[in-house]
Amino acid sequence: MRYALALVVLLCLNAFSLPLNTSKDIIVVFKNQVNIKSFLYHNNYKSKEQKTLEVYEATQLMAQKSQKSIISYLNEHDYQFRSFHIVNAIKIKDADNDLIHYLNQLDEIDYIQEDNVIQLEEFREEETNSNYRNIEWGVARVNAPEVWAMGYEGQNVVIAGQDTGYDWTHPAIQSKYRGWNNGNADHNYNWHDAIHEILSGSTEDNPCGLDAVAPCDDHAHGTHTMGTMLGKTDTDQIGVAPQSKWIACRNMERGNGRPSTYIECFEWFLAPTDLNGNNADPSKAPHVINNSWACTLGEGCNPDNYQTMQIVIDNLKAAGIMVVASAGNSGSACGTVNNPAAIYENSFSVGATNILDSLSGFSSRGPVLVDGSQRMKPNVSAPGQAVRSCVLNGNYSTFSGTSMAGPHVAGVVALMISANPLLSGQVEQIESILEQTAVPMNHADDNCGNTSGITIPNNIYGYGRIDALAAVQSSLTFNVNIEDNDYIQVMPNPSSGLFQLNMPFVNTNQNFEIRVWSIDGKLVETSSRNASGTYFQIDLSCEESGVYIYDIYQGDRHYKGKLLKL
Repeated sequence: MRYALALVVLLCLNAFSLPLNTSKDIIVVFKNQVNIKSFLYHNNYKSKEQKTLEVYEATQLMAQKSQKSIISYLNEHDYQFRSFHIVNAIKIKDADNDLIHYLNQLDEIDYIQEDNVIQLEEFREEETNSNYRNIEWGVARVNAPEVWAMGYEGQNVVIAGQDTGYDWTHPAIQSKYRGWNNGNADHNYNWHDAIHEILSGSTEDNPCGLDAVAPCDDHAHGTHTMGTMLGKTDTDQIGVAPQSKWIACRNMERGNGRPSTYIECFEWFLAPTDLNGNNADPSKAPHVINNSWACTLGEGCNPDNYQTMQIVIDNLKAAGIMVVASAGNSGSACGTVNNPAAIYENSFSVGATNILDSLSGFSSRGPVLVDGSQRMKPNVSAPGQAVRSCVLNGNYSTFSGTSMAGPHVAGVVALMISANPLLSGQVEQIESILEQTAVPMNHADDNCGNTSGITIPNNIYGYGRIDALAAVQSSLTFNVNIEDNDYIQVMPNPSSGLFQLNMPFVNTNQNFEIRVWSIDGKLVETSSRNASGTYFQIDLSCEESGVYIYDIYQGDRHYKGKLLKL
């Protein structure tokens, strides 16, 4: 039995058609997508702000170029639609056969998928109890209190969640809301509601309404997960990182969502907007996003359509934003980590442990078989059984599921970054530290895939149960020099083609390598130059107008910057 939320994402529809006189909500996915592998390669050790801005700009530019003609067609024929850029796609409401036929003829379209309504599977509520309990067992088990004693409680770190919504006035989480300031609330850039219509089939009004302008939870699951990440009152210590701040997006209406609502939330996290959906600001993106949902094969997710959500996850990691995903509750058989978003290489998947520090029977196990990758999952495990946290109306309840394990990891990520801010945006390094410092755990009686249950890592616990203290201690030793371009002068910039760079730092006895990338990740120039002087030129006269990124390597030094071609 699974207790995590269920998400149906990505029902692939090739040469899709409808019965006569019917219509469907669809998502149209374009062939052209940002080459995110190049971003993951060439933006290592850039600041989080730089990474997020570059990915935002690249995905925006790709979408603008690809979608222009189709958006014009949709406007001309009065279709309702929403353009996405975090994955190059358009959600279209009430698409009929005429539109489907038109889209199926276009070479630029990769595939079309239905934007179905999805009903979540209920999580298990173990008990309801409003009595005082001090530090919850899961928080203590991962050694978070020892990290607090060092002075690190998640300060200056922003955690995000997309879920059923959030009861932001709950005493355990209200003061940690980024939009709360000394009794005043500002929900701009801190809250987004992706629920624009009734999806549950209910004839009753949603208790939160639609397009809610303030955080609201119409189900309780989201509030519970946020409490585990950072919740705290004078009498209840339920959260791992109590000094971190949170922002959020509602992606389900009374437990019912659509692929488009999940994508919309992810896109909003990349560059939060004001309440009107305007003035996107990548600098306000969170450091880590918790995702306590899963999409099963039985509900429509299959290898033919995994790519859409994978693109979203890849783009977020390249943007310096860590994606934590619950492994799923389909255990205890092997090969049951089989649903997005837990299956992906660039999501950080979490299994669930119990108070005895062993894997919960419901926790899914690897390897990932559904895409043929044989990928080892989960990455790590964390407390997920009988986890007490906050719910609606000031109450507390105890739930079980990998939905409860993921928030522990997101909280530990906040502790790590607060201890060493240089880790901000360095997702690969954060993931590696979490894995290498986890308490090794194995299962001598079980072998999953080609990996023995007694080896570390394995397909049962991953690298083991997370340890916040060991992770923070390791984090304190991490050091990296973020690129500083103050030493490089570019004249003119913008330019119609020729850019002259002055590099007073250059070692005239050593050659340097130059690479120039388009903002959508295409390598347009690579060359090795003789460092005979401090000036050199980059010629983009034959390239299209737009933003370009240059990399300069000399020895162990690496500099980056932007060029604007008119």
